[in-house]
Amino acid sequence: MTNLNQAAVVLTGATGGFGQELTRQLLQAGSRLILTDLDRAILDNLAAKVSSEITTGEIIACIESDLSNREGCETLYHQVKALDIPIDILINNAGIGLFGRMDEVPTDKWEVLMQVNLLAPMRLSSLFVADMIDRRQGHIVNISSLAGWVAPAGMAHYCSSKFGLRGFSEGLFNEVKAYNIKVTAVYPFFSRTPILQSECYGTLAQDNKVFPEHLATDPAQVMAKTIKAIVRNQLHVFPDKMANSLHLLKQYFPKLFDWMSDRLTKN
Repeated sequence: MTNLNQAAVVLTGATGGFGQELTRQLLQAGSRLILTDLDRAILDNLAAKVSSEITTGEIIACIESDLSNREGCETLYHQVKALDIPIDILINNAGIGLFGRMDEVPTDKWEVLMQVNLLAPMRLSSLFVADMIDRRQGHIVNISSLAGWVAPAGMAHYCSSKFGLRGFSEGLFNEVKAYNIKVTAVYPFFSRTPILQSECYGTLAQDNKVFPEHLATDPAQVMAKTIKAIVRNQLHVFPDKMANSLHLLKQYFPKLFDWMSDRLTKN
């Protein structure tokens, strides 16, 4: 079991939809948070608002960071190290999305996506895990997506990043379990977060319909399930019914899954 009370947690992407819910729920669990995202002003506003509403837990620091390059990841790590607080949990939550046919998405756009969604979690994990190995204690959480298991048209780049994060998480788990370090990978379905308004490009964007609101999940409920899974040290987590059902359908009935996907695409 991972104890969240008084645990020092680094949370990336703190001002996003999942990030705000994780901030609230981790504070309610008594955690001590180091929040990071691109905009310091938005971070500070979030910290002030949440701290006024929730009296448990503590926000130790807010750190502005750009995780789209190696230097940004290393700078964040050194800023956290300067706080001289052993980190118990790293939550790699920062992520961006886009939609479009593979050859019609601008190269610079999908390369930044790969940096943020895949390389940043790998970089930060490799930096923070060394300290966890020394302490024989720690937990790394990677917020992936159901898109780490299924790849619909228009999401080749996004799915590549999330498939990669799934493989990295499983490999990391097998490498660090001997040191009492836990790894959790989370695969939510599309939720009511800003990622639903991601940029769209090219031919597929012209035909792309707005994602049905009634199918989107509640981020508060999704993160509540995620936190329970972290406490239980689960490796692979499907925190909502849609993600779990589609994952099982894809795994055990792939032809049926493909047929249903084709029908939905045509409709």
